[in-house]
Amino acid sequence: MRIYNSMSARSGGRDARQKMRSDRSVTFMPPMDRGLPYMDLLSADELLRLHDNSMQVLEEIGIEFRDDEAIALWRSAGAHVTDQRVRIGRNLLMDLVAKAPEYITIHARNPSRTVTIGGRKTIFTPAYGSPNVLDLEGKRRNATVADFVNFAKLAYQAPAMHMTGGVLCEPMDIAVPKRHLHMNYSLIRYSDKPFMGAVTSRERAEDTVAMAKIVFGDEFVHNNTVMVSIANCNSPLVWDSTMLDAVKVYAASNQAILFTPFVLAGASTPASTLAAVAQLNAEALAGIAFAQLVRPGAPAIYGQWLATVSMKSGAPMAGTPEICHMNMLVGQLARHYKLPWRCSGMCTSSKLVDAQAGYEAARNMYGVLIAGANFVLSSTGYLEAALTQSYSKFMLDAEQMVMFHKLGQGLVKSELDETLDAIRQSEPGSHYLGTEHTLKNFEKAFFVPDLMNHDSYEQWNFAGAKDADTRGRDAAERALREYQVPPLDEAIDEELLDFMKRRELAIGEAVL
Repeated sequence: MRIYNSMSARSGGRDARQKMRSDRSVTFMPPMDRGLPYMDLLSADELLRLHDNSMQVLEEIGIEFRDDEAIALWRSAGAHVTDQRVRIGRNLLMDLVAKAPEYITIHARNPSRTVTIGGRKTIFTPAYGSPNVLDLEGKRRNATVADFVNFAKLAYQAPAMHMTGGVLCEPMDIAVPKRHLHMNYSLIRYSDKPFMGAVTSRERAEDTVAMAKIVFGDEFVHNNTVMVSIANCNSPLVWDSTMLDAVKVYAASNQAILFTPFVLAGASTPASTLAAVAQLNAEALAGIAFAQLVRPGAPAIYGQWLATVSMKSGAPMAGTPEICHMNMLVGQLARHYKLPWRCSGMCTSSKLVDAQAGYEAARNMYGVLIAGANFVLSSTGYLEAALTQSYSKFMLDAEQMVMFHKLGQGLVKSELDETLDAIRQSEPGSHYLGTEHTLKNFEKAFFVPDLMNHDSYEQWNFAGAKDADTRGRDAAERALREYQVPPLDEAIDEELLDFMKRRELAIGEAVL
């Protein structure tokens, strides 16, 4: 992705520096290798008490698995089953959870885009699931397949987006039974990064695996992970048949699953930070354990989607202090279980790209970074509690994620000795702008964002007095104009299109 600078230049030197930055091709950034310490809120004894509360939920209250195949698997494994209620002993549960891998490598069709998560490695992915977009003219409307393709192109170009994503937006102009085919194809065709699969039915999950096999080959998909998919628990304490069908398909095919309780703290959980985490922990672990019943060693990512609920309106809120606390607690639990974990990043309830959107998204993401998540979903474009994907915010967020990537890597401690020489070369009361060290390091010493304006008022006004929202839309338009499709073998492309055509004929004119 090329980094563009929308700020006006006033001098030859500044103009030359801007041109150098705008002409520089930014390569794909590898997964962030964490250099910051973790923030653990609980002592070892307190963490075990929280774990014990989750075990009591599963042993005494139980969790519903609303699927006959799942019930049969749990009964065979030795869980206590009454109708659809499954009570899982802690020894059985933890023996199963221990089979899930600590690290997961997600292969891309371009091997240089392959990523590994777990431990201290983190990846960022775009927002997921919005039925609306805030478009290039700043208008909110239903999303279309053209929007979906555009966001796939933007995700491909964004340096710190490690996956293209999944449901970048819901293409409302395509019937639901056929929608997944077009989304899968767009994710594969317009980007060469790893992607996310469909989960809204068993058949759609099977179609996704089939399309992945066209790209990678049957044996490779069977033995390697090439995609990640979301399985949402219906909090409180229900895994439904739709999600379980998708889990069965993906786990059996060795594909990674995000086991994600959909937490509205205070509504779908008790109105307590610790109690909410105890419940979601029980829900997520039960899902991970189930995947191991399907296929021991199935790649599973522990996590949650978090919002607190306004007690004034019942609406979900983002960026609150309690969400940061919950993320830190979940991160501490994930490290205890030796599981990679996910959460959501640049989230906001704002309807516009405004101060609320910036404050909430940055505060939420900073808490995520401190908590140490391995898979950060919704790190670009997220508005209106996931109901809207914004072109402008996508670009603004993408630049922010480059900065979060640098922040999370921590300090380069080896540079200290070299900088002492620069101090020796400068007289007291002078400056460092012309020193050898500054000339050698000025480009990489400090990140210079292009979409955040740091000009004087006069310079900013002369350049059109553009606010951040306008600069974001301009950047999206430029990126889409400059986009170049990554290569894809013509035979694979034709086979994908043929598969889609055959499946659409088989699906027929169903609209549900």
